[in-house]
Amino acid sequence: MTLKSRKRWALFVLVVGLPAWIVLVVTVENALIRAWGPPPFLSELVIYVGAAFLWAMPFKALFTGIGAAGPDSEKRP
Repeated sequence: MTLKSRKRWALFVLVVGLPAWIVLVVTVENALIRAWGPPPFLSELVIYVGAAFLWAMPFKALFTGIGAAGPDSEKRP
């Protein structure tokens, strides 16, 4: 995958994928709250931090090197 296409996919994942993931996690959390009542604060924190890691791990390779200058860019003095 070229750097340009990786940058486009990374932008797509951040603009579309991340909000969709957040909506999914909050919806599941609310369904669990309705079913069993509100969990303790620490378990809720573990759920959200775990969801953040689960979201980030598949895209780690996609985001690696995105901020680096491309091979076609000019070097600044």
